Amino acid sequence: MRYLWYLLPWQFSPAVLTVCVLTVALYLRGLLMLKRNGAPVGFWRPFVFFLGLAVSYAVLQTYFDFLAQHSFWVHCLQQLILHHLGPALIVLSGPVLVLREGLPRAGRTGAPRVLREMRLDWLRKPLRLAWRTLQHPLIAPLLFVGLIFFWLIPRVHFATMIDTRRYLLMNWSMFADGLLFWWVILAPKEEQGSAAVGYKVRLLILPFISMTQIVIGAYISLVPWQLYPIYALCGRALAISPMLDQQIGGLLTWIPGAMMSLVGVIVVLRHMMREEEAQLRMSPLRAETPGSSRPSAEVA
Repeated sequence: MRYLWYLLPWQFSPAVLTVCVLTVALYLRGLLMLKRNGAPVGFWRPFVFFLGLAVSYAVLQTYFDFLAQHSFWVHCLQQLILHHLGPALIVLSGPVLVLREGLPRAGRTGAPRVLREMRLDWLRKPLRLAWRTLQHPLIAPLLFVGLIFFWLIPRVHFATMIDTRRYLLMNWSMFADGLLFWWVILAPKEEQGSAAVGYKVRLLILPFISMTQIVIGAYISLVPWQLYPIYALCGRALAISPMLDQQIGGLLTWIPGAMMSLVGVIVVLRHMMREEEAQLRMSPLRAETPGSSRPSAEVA
C-alpha cells in the first residue's frame, strides 16, 4: 500500500483532473453510442487513446512531477511524454469520431451551428483563421521546435522552474502544441478537413523536426559547462552529478525525440499506401460508370 503514495499528485491541479475526467467520460459515452448504433470501435484504438491520456496524466499528477522539478533528465523525460508520446498516441487512436459521438446531440451538429445558437457567430472567421494558422505546414513545425528551444533556454528555464504559474504554462503549452503538431503529421487527410496537409509535405517536415532536436539535444549533452543550476539550488531528488544529469537530459531530447520523427515517417507512408490502394480500387469503378472514357479497342 505504501507504493500507492507515489500515484498521488505532488501539486494537485484541479484543471488537469477536470480535463482528464471529462475527456474519459466523453470518450466512454462515444464508445457506448457507437456500439449501440452497430459500429463498435474495437479494442486497440481505445487502448491507444487511454494509454496516451494516462501517461500524460501520470507525468503531471503523480510523484513523477516532483522528480521532474528536482532532476533535469526526469524533466526532459516529462516534456518528451507531454510533447511527443502522449499527444502522438492520442492522435494515432483516431479519437475524433468517438469524441464527437460522445457529445450531446446539440454539440454533434457542428461548431458553426453551435456558435450560431449561442449568438457567437462572429467568432467563426477568427476561429477558422486561428485553426488554419496553427495547422499551416510552415507554422506548425516552427512552433513545435520553437517551444522546445524556448523552454530550454537557461534563463527562461530558471525563471520557469521557480514560478508555479510559468511551470504550469510550460506543461500545458507543450501538451497542447504536441496535440496540434501530431494532428498535422499523423492524422489521415480525410479527418483533417480543409486544413489537411499533403503527405509529401509531411515527409519534408519530419526531417527538419528531427535535425532540430538533434542539434538542441547534442548541444545540451556535449557542452562542457553546467547550463541549469536551478536543480542544484532547489535540491536534486536523485543522487547524480550535475553534468551527468544534464548529459542524460540532452540525450533524451536528442535520441528519443528525433526517433519520434521516424515513427511519423512510417505512419505517413502507411497513409500514402492506403490512399493509393483506395485510388486503385476506385479506378475500375470509374471506368465502368456510364459516360466515362473507355480505352479504345485494339485493332486485330
